[in-house]
Amino acid sequence: MFFDNDGLLVNTEPLYLQAVQDVLGPLGIEITREWYIRENLGKGTSTFLLAEQTGLPEERIKELRLARNERYTELLKNGVQPLDGVPEVLELLHGNFLMGVVTSSRKDHFNTIMELTGLRKFFSFFITGNDVQNTKPHPEPYLTALEHSGFEKEQCLVLEDAYRGVQAAKAAGLTCYAIPDELTRAHNFSSADKVLTSIRELPDLILPVKSEVS
Repeated sequence: MFFDNDGLLVNTEPLYLQAVQDVLGPLGIEITREWYIRENLGKGTSTFLLAEQTGLPEERIKELRLARNERYTELLKNGVQPLDGVPEVLELLHGNFLMGVVTSSRKDHFNTIMELTGLRKFFSFFITGNDVQNTKPHPEPYLTALEHSGFEKEQCLVLEDAYRGVQAAKAAGLTCYAIPDELTRAHNFSSADKVLTSIRELPDLILPVKSEVS
């Protein structure tokens, strides 16, 4: 089983948006919640696209990205939390399935999240944005996870919360269940194999299947 991280396991997407707004806002560059949901979470568009379009020098853009990363780390350390039901569901699934996390996040941010939430113990491997050339919606992250797992495509299940993640999973030829969060409920999940309202629904859907196979 391959899990997305941000917005599926942990409530980090609002924190990332805040970090971007805190850094770019003083420069008069407005990143609205609506733009973030549609362009970044939906399509994978960089939150710094609008900054680049203002004509800022490349070196200044690099400085702003570093400032964004530092601010995001600060916000994470102030209290990132697992989403409702996540620890309980992972506890139920742990030991029944090989589980990994496939995220577009930077490795340092991801490690901070795992350390602060205590979720690392449930997973066997992790694919971060630093481990691939192309992030979601490109299929490379999930193809990398598939190779790492040693399983065939039809034996795997992806859990995602956003349109671009579902697109990445389906482009990799994998079954994908969508579990939208508060920021992604308006996304188009028509290509997902199932759409759940909560991660708490997951054990009843897949544990009987595991028992039948066993």
